[in-house]
Amino acid sequence: MDEDKFDVEKLKEVMNVVSTEVPKLIESISKQIYSTENAQKMGTTVAQFYKQMRDMGMGEKEAFELTKQFMADFSLGGMIGHVIGHFPRGKDEIGEEIEKRIREKMKNLDEED
Repeated sequence: MDEDKFDVEKLKEVMNVVSTEVPKLIESISKQIYSTENAQKMGTTVAQFYKQMRDMGMGEKEAFELTKQFMADFSLGGMIGHVIGHFPRGKDEIGEEIEKRIREKMKNLDEED
């Protein structure tokens, strides 16, 4: 029973850290990605990508679709999507995977103590 209570307390601690630190991390990343300088560089990069696709003989529609995908991959949402894409599909499965990883981290913390 004490072990279950200990796990709950550790879980609360982990969730508290996650709820405070993850938003800070996302804000910091957003500021870096979406700065004026980076936006200008991204615009140039996207234009060059599209031009290269067209110069290689790709049709306008195909080049446009690839350019949209290229841009999406560099958005914050796209990056998060790639990370989440490593989780199993389905909300229940994602929740189970997160729970599993938290339990593993908690077990590792217990072993270090």
